[in-house]
Amino acid sequence: MRWSLLLGVALILAGGVVVAKGLNYNSKHDVIDLGQLRVSVDEKKPVPPWIGGVAALAGLVLVFAGGSRKA
Repeated sequence: MRWSLLLGVALILAGGVVVAKGLNYNSKHDVIDLGQLRVSVDEKKPVPPWIGGVAALAGLVLVFAGGSRKA
């Protein structure tokens, strides 16, 4: 198999998971910073579904481009 085909399939699967199920990532930022005293907060933020759609679309492009080339 070609690498572009494998990468395309992986992007399609990952994009589908993001669109269908949704993923979260943690963001850490300081709320108070006074000398040696630091208070930070961890926020859970969702990955926007459009990013999954773009990844799936890019995967489709790679699959069709990789499959249409002559060996």
